[in-house]
Amino acid sequence: MPPKFDPNEIKIVYLRCMGGEIASPTSLAPKIGPLGLNPLKISEDLAFATADWKGLKVTCKLTVQNRIAKIDVVPSAACLIIKDMTPAPPGQKKNGKNGRCVGNLTLEQIINIARMMRPRSIAKKLDGTVKEILGTAQSLGVTVNNRHPHDIVDEIRAGTIEIPEE
Repeated sequence: MPPKFDPNEIKIVYLRCMGGEIASPTSLAPKIGPLGLNPLKISEDLAFATADWKGLKVTCKLTVQNRIAKIDVVPSAACLIIKDMTPAPPGQKKNGKNGRCVGNLTLEQIINIARMMRPRSIAKKLDGTVKEILGTAQSLGVTVNNRHPHDIVDEIRAGTIEIPEE
């Protein structure tokens, strides 16, 4: 016989879904069915909660207590960079390979993204988190102030660029 249902118990489920799209209830059913939730309703709620992230794959945190689900979007650094970036000029745009630029960000935007990612970062200070975000930007093929992100990292290490404290 299964254990009794505890209404005060909190279960947390992490899901990856496309922003703004209704997820397939059949793929959600094995994860949330045992918690007593309706997969169709949850997939519609996920689509509504991720409407701002249309076309991007984001992680969602589903907190379930007493068969009531609360959805929080937990975006990755790559999602935040892609959402904030301005696209490159049409002649320059490829797919980020062979050193081609996909988009551009300002250093202020990178610092703001680093502040959002700070609780999940393993760096001791904000400048370490900024370097992590710059590394992600480099792997995505995004430039910062129309320069390669690794050049900005070198200047932060040399002390030429000062990153404000929290």
